Amino acid sequence: MENNKTFIITFTKQNGESTTRKAKWNDKCREYVAQAGHKVLTFLDLDATELAGKDQYRNATDKITPWSIS
Repeated sequence: MENNKTFIITFTKQNGESTTRKAKWNDKCREYVAQAGHKVLTFLDLDATELAGKDQYRNATDKITPWSIS
Protein backbone atom coordinates (compact mmCIF):
# COMPACT_ATOMS: atom_id res chain seq x y z
CA MET A 1 0.00 0.00 0.00
CA GLU A 2 1.16 3.58 -0.68
CA ASN A 3 2.60 5.65 2.15
CA ASN A 4 0.22 8.38 3.43
CA LYS A 5 -2.73 6.78 1.64
CA THR A 6 -6.06 7.09 3.48
CA PHE A 7 -8.70 4.38 3.23
CA ILE A 8 -11.76 2.88 4.91
CA ILE A 9 -11.32 -0.54 6.53
CA THR A 10 -14.08 -2.87 7.69
CA PHE A 11 -13.25 -5.87 9.86
CA THR A 12 -14.82 -8.14 12.46
CA LYS A 13 -13.63 -7.85 16.06
CA GLN A 14 -13.07 -10.99 18.12
CA ASN A 15 -16.42 -10.43 19.84
CA GLY A 16 -18.12 -10.76 16.42
CA GLU A 17 -18.88 -7.04 16.06
CA SER A 18 -18.30 -5.54 12.60
CA THR A 19 -16.28 -2.30 12.68
CA THR A 20 -15.56 0.33 10.03
CA ARG A 21 -12.73 2.83 10.54
CA LYS A 22 -11.10 5.68 8.66
CA ALA A 23 -7.45 4.71 8.38
CA LYS A 24 -4.12 5.83 7.01
CA TRP A 25 -1.08 3.85 5.88
CA ASN A 26 2.35 5.07 6.97
CA ASP A 27 5.82 3.70 7.67
CA LYS A 28 4.72 2.16 11.00
CA CYS A 29 1.94 0.13 9.34
CA ARG A 30 2.41 -3.39 8.08
CA GLU A 31 0.71 -6.53 6.85
CA TYR A 32 2.00 -9.89 8.07
CA VAL A 33 1.05 -13.45 8.93
CA ALA A 34 0.79 -14.20 12.66
CA GLN A 35 2.38 -17.32 14.13
CA ALA A 36 -1.13 -18.82 14.38
CA GLY A 37 -1.40 -18.53 10.58
CA HIS A 38 -3.93 -15.70 10.13
CA LYS A 39 -3.24 -12.42 8.34
CA VAL A 40 -2.84 -9.21 10.38
CA LEU A 41 -2.97 -5.61 9.16
CA THR A 42 -1.62 -2.85 11.43
CA PHE A 43 -3.00 0.58 10.48
CA LEU A 44 -3.28 4.13 11.84
CA ASP A 45 -6.86 4.60 13.07
CA LEU A 46 -7.78 8.19 12.16
CA ASP A 47 -11.04 8.13 14.17
CA ALA A 48 -9.27 7.11 17.40
CA THR A 49 -6.32 9.44 16.72
CA GLU A 50 -8.71 12.39 16.50
CA LEU A 51 -10.30 11.49 19.84
CA ALA A 52 -7.04 10.74 21.68
CA GLY A 53 -4.97 13.56 20.21
CA LYS A 54 -2.08 11.23 19.35
CA ASP A 55 -1.48 8.40 16.88
CA GLN A 56 -3.60 5.32 17.59
CA TYR A 57 -2.69 2.12 15.77
CA ARG A 58 -5.01 -0.87 15.43
CA ASN A 59 -4.72 -4.44 14.18
CA ALA A 60 -7.29 -6.06 11.93
CA THR A 61 -7.13 -9.83 11.46
CA ASP A 62 -8.84 -12.28 9.16
CA LYS A 63 -9.44 -14.79 11.98
CA ILE A 64 -13.24 -14.41 11.80
CA THR A 65 -13.84 -12.78 8.39
CA PRO A 66 -11.48 -11.15 5.87
CA TRP A 67 -11.09 -7.39 6.17
CA SER A 68 -12.32 -5.11 3.42
CA ILE A 69 -10.51 -1.96 2.24
CA SER A 70 -12.12 0.73 0.11
